[in-house]
Amino acid sequence: MLEIRKQLEETIPVIREYYDGTPLIGMILGTGLGKVAEAIHTEVEISYEKLPHFAVSTVESHAGKLLFGELSGVPVMAMQGRFHYYEGWNMKQITYPVRVMKALGAKVLFVSNAAGALNPLFRPSDIMIITDHINLIGDNPLIGPNDDELGPRFPDMSDAYTKQLRELAEQTALELGIRVVQGVYVPVAGPNLETPAEYRFLRIIGGDAVGMSTAPEVIVAVHSGMKVIGFSIITDMCLPDALEPITLEQILATADKADKKMAELTKKLIPKIAEKVS
Repeated sequence: MLEIRKQLEETIPVIREYYDGTPLIGMILGTGLGKVAEAIHTEVEISYEKLPHFAVSTVESHAGKLLFGELSGVPVMAMQGRFHYYEGWNMKQITYPVRVMKALGAKVLFVSNAAGALNPLFRPSDIMIITDHINLIGDNPLIGPNDDELGPRFPDMSDAYTKQLRELAEQTALELGIRVVQGVYVPVAGPNLETPAEYRFLRIIGGDAVGMSTAPEVIVAVHSGMKVIGFSIITDMCLPDALEPITLEQILATADKADKKMAELTKKLIPKIAEKVS
């Protein structure tokens, strides 16, 4: 982990050539959340290729740039496009942007993803507030020597998705009349979708939604001392006894339906989060 600090010493000065502010909230915008990105009054865009030690997103639906600006008057930085384990990146590369967020002064990680529903009470285009996760990716960004300046050797994960912020999100959705559900997110390595037997297993162990991201970034955010709020956009139903084939195009179309609701919720929620943590 000592090399991470050296990498930050090379990345941060490059960002400072473009942006000299302090983001309060770092955001990772997952599949199909273009309207959330549009809601940011962007002052600076930096493509990942320009940043030392940044991976490059290879997923068609991920833009691959850092946005700096304000959202509802709150200074934010946002990853428009994330890195996935199935793309071949290692865990430290996947989570490096969270280290950058922390180094720039961010106190909160706002993370979102597209996910399949394991819970039969969910519906496509639902917004799920993530209450917890079961990490089945099979790797961890904290493996290896620990750097105590970045965080503790054994970070406590009992409130990984900060309860206070989850309650704030639920209350805000209620005010806006937006249906939200809550549940446990299960990330797997991917890139293949799961078999019916796997979906059945994931439901039995307590999962409400399944995806291929998020847990690594959240682990690093918690290690760094950041608060976390996470959302899954439900794009398809993963019910083993009523399973239908799904394509990326269908997933993107469903995510697009939820995008407007997610943008509305985010715009109202961000200033409330800022009030709690600043």
